Amino acid sequence: MPDIKKMYKTIMDDNFPDEMAVRFGDQTLIYRKKAWKIPDEKTGELVEKGLRYGENPDQQAALYELVSGNLVLGDCRFIEAGNGLVSSISGSDMLQAGKHPGKTNLTDLDNALNILKYLSDRPAAAIMKHNNPSGIAYGDTVADAYDKANMADRIAAFGGCLVVNRPLDRMTAELISNNYLEVVGAPDFEDGAFDIIAKRKNLRIVKIHKIHELEKYRSFRFVDFKSLIDGGIIVQQSPINRIRNKADFFPARTVYKGKEYSICRQPTEKEYADMLFGWNVEQGITSNSVIYVKDGVTIGIGTGEQDRVGVAEIAVFKAHTKYADALCFKKYGIPYKTFELEVTQGKRDSTLLGEIDAETKTAKGGILGATMVSDAFFPFRDGIDVGIKEGVTSIVQPGGSERDFEVIEACNEASPKVTMVFTGQRAFRH
Repeated sequence: MPDIKKMYKTIMDDNFPDEMAVRFGDQTLIYRKKAWKIPDEKTGELVEKGLRYGENPDQQAALYELVSGNLVLGDCRFIEAGNGLVSSISGSDMLQAGKHPGKTNLTDLDNALNILKYLSDRPAAAIMKHNNPSGIAYGDTVADAYDKANMADRIAAFGGCLVVNRPLDRMTAELISNNYLEVVGAPDFEDGAFDIIAKRKNLRIVKIHKIHELEKYRSFRFVDFKSLIDGGIIVQQSPINRIRNKADFFPARTVYKGKEYSICRQPTEKEYADMLFGWNVEQGITSNSVIYVKDGVTIGIGTGEQDRVGVAEIAVFKAHTKYADALCFKKYGIPYKTFELEVTQGKRDSTLLGEIDAETKTAKGGILGATMVSDAFFPFRDGIDVGIKEGVTSIVQPGGSERDFEVIEACNEASPKVTMVFTGQRAFRH
């Protein structure tokens, strides 16, 4: 059997060209391969190298930055050169290379920015794992946002990629130093903050200059490529999120067999705020997805499932699991699973575990009073009933199902009544 541990320590050479040109009719885009001068992990000498490897250690990979070209197709003007974020990270921006970055490190950075571009109005933190968020949160400060995002799913945050949209301060750095992360990205690092987190030598620490300009990327389109196993390529425009404020939502109403159905209760301002937050977070989550959010924090995130009721249930399960773990960690300083194991070993009082379970059940894993968010319509009311059973008070979804009337009825029949809005667009991401 190959030495797997040694394999993960490998830095692969790549044979991709230094420059790549993509021609669309008579328009050509020029891309240049990125490489950085990074200290060798064994000798400490500076070596020039691009990506560590691809998704797996036996895959060559390369990062390219758009350096020339102005693509216009029909009425769509695509993003121009000079707007690089992750693709324009320089050697000096890589404040600490850690274990030389690979493909997944950079795609996690990229998708964190893809979500944070909608959350520029307040301090926010995004922790990514395998290109999906484990926790996203607003906060009064960067430290507050990070703590909330981390505790939203402390388990999955282990080994994740953190990006914050404000300069990282000492207080946040101290919190980070208590956990294990692979990547930390920020627009800047305040005095002393870098030194605190740099004590973890394998941590990749990246300065991303244009985070303060992220909001403008909401309107940019880029060309999205999907390669097929036969060598073919599907090309599409990147999506644009049409929802900017609460006025962009549509009232949940429909007509079925000549009868009009509409939501009885309108959202409160607090519910509108969570609807906006949740729909913005949805833009960076793999479909099919259903998530629960409350007070500007993700509560349960269900991703990449084949049926909508199933993913709604998975998100509930995760919410309960993560809530219990966070509760246990705050009270006893250890993970829930560790506490549970020690109960079976006779090292802990089972009554204490029962108290955690009871508190989690009472709070419905934190979903009680939350907003339910779906990236596509509910084909049947069973999916939405999952959230209503857990105590959500508001729902945001695209609408457009033939059974929208059933979903509206489910909300109106709930006690207390649940409010709902439509977005008029779906947010599939594959």
